[in-house]
Amino acid sequence: MRCSHVRGKKSANMLGLTQTTKLRGAQSKLQPPYVIPPDLVDFLVVAGGGGGGGDGSTVGGAGGGAGGLRSSRTASGGTPGTVETALLLTPSTSYAVTVGAGGTRSTSRTNNGSNGANSVFSTITSTGGGRAAFNAGNPGVAGGSGGGGIFNAQVGGAGTANQGFAGGAGGSGGTLNGGGGGGAGVAGGAASNTFSGTGGNGVATVITGTSVTYAGGGSGGTADGAGTIGAAGTGGGGLGGTTGGDNNGNAGTANLGGGGGGGSVTGLGASDGGNGGSGIVIVSYFGRTKATGGTITTAGSRTIHTFTASGTFAYTG
Repeated sequence: MRCSHVRGKKSANMLGLTQTTKLRGAQSKLQPPYVIPPDLVDFLVVAGGGGGGGDGSTVGGAGGGAGGLRSSRTASGGTPGTVETALLLTPSTSYAVTVGAGGTRSTSRTNNGSNGANSVFSTITSTGGGRAAFNAGNPGVAGGSGGGGIFNAQVGGAGTANQGFAGGAGGSGGTLNGGGGGGAGVAGGAASNTFSGTGGNGVATVITGTSVTYAGGGSGGTADGAGTIGAAGTGGGGLGGTTGGDNNGNAGTANLGGGGGGGSVTGLGASDGGNGGSGIVIVSYFGRTKATGGTITTAGSRTIHTFTASGTFAYTG
């Protein structure tokens, strides 16, 4: 006598997901639906953006790089941009959350600004965005996404794998415009004699239930009214200072991790870059509320914790 089927067992895969197994004769088959373990959470961790470059001695400032972006929903930043594996948390455990501050701007000829600060959740660390280059002959600084370079074709700083892209180069020859800061989705643009470098675009994710773009690079500034300000990167990048005057760069957007914009000058004037935007940490999971910390919302069947400042994610399970 042959059984048509027997109720089977559950087997775990490498991600902690379980599959129902049904037995049919001598063969076993894995059957959906998958059962999601109750302690598996998705995350978005965006670091602070780098500070934009100030102008001095007729040289246009460069844009700051966006904060590094790591995510287990939709996409991550940089190359290869692989969506990361969700985290398996331990019940009755508290996890420190660090939201990175934006980097400080370069103030004309006074200082070179700073990189953005890292953001951290559990084992996930996103690297702060690189600051813009300061003074001719210096490249942009590496970070989650790299800061832009300035005059004399100085290259932009490197981005971090699976977090962000490099900054764009500064102008060469008679072009004194600044390069754009890198974004999580695209490298910063190089400066030309008609445009300052564009900020690299960020990456969109739906972890909150709505598509939001994060981690755009700041655009560069111009010198002597030479050309047009390049576009800032989508996702909070700061726009370079208005061309045709001594105008400061704009700040990156807070809690999007955007890089600051570069300053613009005319003649021997001076201007400042824009500060980088602060980062953000978002944690999401299926079902009822299982933790405290951050601002708690729901979207469909998911519970979402949004941290715009550092805090604690206390997971009860």
